[in-house]
Amino acid sequence: MSSAAFHGPWDLRTLKRTPQCEWGERLGLLQQVYYANEPYCGAPTRVFGYYGSPKDATGRAPAMVLVHGGGGKAFPEWAQMWAERGYAALAMDLGGRGPDGARLPDGMPEQDDQAKFSDVVRGVKETWSYHAVAGVIRGASLLAARPDVDPDRIGITGISWGGYLTCIVAGLDDRLKLAVPVYGCGFLHHNSCWLPTFEKMPPGDRELWLNTFEPSLYLPGAHMPTLWVNGTNDFAYPLDSYQKSNRLPRGPRTLCVTVGMAHGHEPGWAPLEIGLFADACLHGGTPLPRIGAMQADRGQVSAQFESPTRIVTGGLHYTADRGAWPERKWFTLPAEVLARAVSAHLPPQRPIVFFVTITDERGATVSTEYSEIAVV
Repeated sequence: MSSAAFHGPWDLRTLKRTPQCEWGERLGLLQQVYYANEPYCGAPTRVFGYYGSPKDATGRAPAMVLVHGGGGKAFPEWAQMWAERGYAALAMDLGGRGPDGARLPDGMPEQDDQAKFSDVVRGVKETWSYHAVAGVIRGASLLAARPDVDPDRIGITGISWGGYLTCIVAGLDDRLKLAVPVYGCGFLHHNSCWLPTFEKMPPGDRELWLNTFEPSLYLPGAHMPTLWVNGTNDFAYPLDSYQKSNRLPRGPRTLCVTVGMAHGHEPGWAPLEIGLFADACLHGGTPLPRIGAMQADRGQVSAQFESPTRIVTGGLHYTADRGAWPERKWFTLPAEVLARAVSAHLPPQRPIVFFVTITDERGATVSTEYSEIAVV
């Protein structure tokens, strides 16, 4: 598969080479690692991370790149979780910090709004997004070079700002075989909690940022299967921007939207659908169910589905509120599960936004896109 036509400011040939690295203390399935990244303010930098060795591995194992969000770090428990599942995993710190939380003397930019947005005035290569994307791709390169990793079975998942980075990297790095953005998406200038930030930026800086670091520029270059995990009321990445984003990749996509899903690192890596999706793509596991587009007619909504597992429940989720997405109140009604379709009656409220879910015998849930019916 080819890479995205638009590569932004990154030299992908360089980033796909094995980075220089220094291995540190081993703790059970985990080992500390420092690896080289892009120069910052003219000086070399390193990224700290935890490498998780797959438990009971025989031969070359699949691997996952684990990308934290705002306020996050290289979470050892995240790498441990994937190692126990049978994967190699790399959880890196994208705020320039080491295992003790202190700034590295040769760390990348801080993960704050100054480095993310305002520093674009100093040049795109002096910003956090530039260094973070490079650090993620170099992390994938580190995994691909490991003798215990199958370089043809590497995936990526990221949470919040890590989901934002996952959207960009998925469109840049064609070595990745799956991508799971959790919360994070593109179209941040259309709707997100950063609209006030964009409004305060000088027009030239804002245009430069959006023309360089907006994920919607890169998502069309993503050809791998993608799983999109979010909540209905996410404070940062609302459903309208999320839906615009998940329509852009060229590969198969699966949606997993949950009413009222909490926003955070632990809630972001907890959904069982993520592990099952990775297993299906990389580890010979049973795929998630697939649900088709909704059809609405005379107050009835239905959707066809295919599933290798038994579907046990269906749901219709709706809101009649018209305000900001994070403030809308959602309701759930049962949907009837037939042989290969799910069906429900639409409530009479208008306008209404709604979507359908199905849940299989493993407890795994997949969603349709949301649809909207305006005032009649």
